[in-house]
Amino acid sequence: MSGIYPQDLLQVQDAAEQTVLIDVRSAAEFESVRIPGSHSLPLDLLQQKPDAVAANLPAGSVLLCQSGVRSQQALTAVSAAGGGDAQVLVGGINAYEDAGGKLLHGRSTWSMERQVRMAAGGLVAAGVLGGRLIHPKLTWLSFGVGSGLIFAAASNTCGMAYALSRMPWNRAEKVPTLDSALASIAETPPSTP
Repeated sequence: MSGIYPQDLLQVQDAAEQTVLIDVRSAAEFESVRIPGSHSLPLDLLQQKPDAVAANLPAGSVLLCQSGVRSQQALTAVSAAGGGDAQVLVGGINAYEDAGGKLLHGRSTWSMERQVRMAAGGLVAAGVLGGRLIHPKLTWLSFGVGSGLIFAAASNTCGMAYALSRMPWNRAEKVPTLDSALASIAETPPSTP
């Protein structure tokens, strides 16, 4: 994994060096909280045309998300398409904030990881209680959620996050297109030597 640690990114920012920060979380998560100066390019858009993204990424771009999982998926897609100069923010926005980085806060939306934990926990609890109080076969719901979480960990993907990202509360006021996201990234001044 090619990555930059939050402390190193903060030093680069303190030295007034321009680093292109590309946030691959959903547009709603980006509206909720973001690193100042970052650009929104949701992972699903990036994965649609990774070759176009790889061709338009400035050298030394930093891909970031909440904890680093989605940015690693983005790096894999971009690297496979020939954009090998990008790197991820190790630990994501969570680690950046823990290291003293300032964030811009917008409308309040739970992070996707928090939503997945809430949904998975709720479904497991419903399966166990339903199995005890309604019908024993409802415990299969808990088994299904547990199996889905195991698959998510093994494949480094999350079907529940994909489904939750389409819910009304996760819709952003402004959803970028691939072209608008790449245009925004292209407007960033080049890094200073």
